[in-house]
Amino acid sequence: MHDLIQGSIVIAWIVLLAAFAVLVKTADVFVDGAIAIANKLRIPTLVIGIFMVSLATTVPELAVSLISALRGNPEMALGNAIGSVIADDGLALGLAGVVATAPILVIPHVLRTAGAFLIFIQGLCFIFVVSTGSLQRWEGAVLVALFFAYSIYLFVQHRMGRFKGALDLEAIEHAEAGSVPKMLAMFVLGITGIIISANFVITSATTVARSLGIPESMIALTLVALGTSIPEVATSVSAARKGQGALAVGNILGADIMNICWIAGASAIANELVLSRKDIFFMFPAMFLVVGTMLLMLRSGYRLTKKKGVVLLLLYLAYLASFAVMYPLR
Repeated sequence: MHDLIQGSIVIAWIVLLAAFAVLVKTADVFVDGAIAIANKLRIPTLVIGIFMVSLATTVPELAVSLISALRGNPEMALGNAIGSVIADDGLALGLAGVVATAPILVIPHVLRTAGAFLIFIQGLCFIFVVSTGSLQRWEGAVLVALFFAYSIYLFVQHRMGRFKGALDLEAIEHAEAGSVPKMLAMFVLGITGIIISANFVITSATTVARSLGIPESMIALTLVALGTSIPEVATSVSAARKGQGALAVGNILGADIMNICWIAGASAIANELVLSRKDIFFMFPAMFLVVGTMLLMLRSGYRLTKKKGVVLLLLYLAYLASFAVMYPLR
């Protein structure tokens, strides 16, 4: 099927549109399952979004980056991870803010801890890469270890009751009466559909891009990153439309952390990621700007409004425009 898509631009366009339709539907199922599980376990949706949802939705990034690293294509591996962070914060969270039925509220304590950790690992990853021009295996191992340490920290915070004020008691009562196998089935079915449809989106979109003469470097840093971020985009928008904006915010915060610690880190462990100075000093400053703006806006009133969502979308468009200037078509 993938060979057929790559061999015909018409088929590529048809598959691209069909895959988007399937993606939207499976994202709805996935969000419903995630919300039900969060309430069943008495865990706030923001927290469940940081780990369960973001772990599932970043599977495409992990697969693409690991395979790229093993094939000796470091630009694709690290560019996909960093580009996905930018797409998640600018596009996914921006769209979530725009389509949300009401301003998205966030838990101050979770935002402060997750935000501080995200800033720290961004800076650390940049120091690692800029010092040697690569992300070495031992540096990747450090990033992966930090992710597990943060996971344990957040779990302990939950056990200590730091997030009790964010629980929806009415939703919890409804979830406790539900069937656990059904909830898990919805979750698994949803993420399976998301991953499969996202895979077809990536293949068909890449075929379209190449037919238009877009260079490989641009595909790696923008289109592939956007393609692998589609699960986060679809899940966040679906959650926001359902009035579960906290799940959307948690999904993005968790996906950002996983892209840097888990995806870039694991890829570096598989094979050292070597980058050009031009790529380093384009990707990282762009990520710092988008993530910093996102965190500042969430910190302001601990809510994401439609206006803030528009700002994030415009920032993402500016990033694409600057990319076109830095990496012109051949």
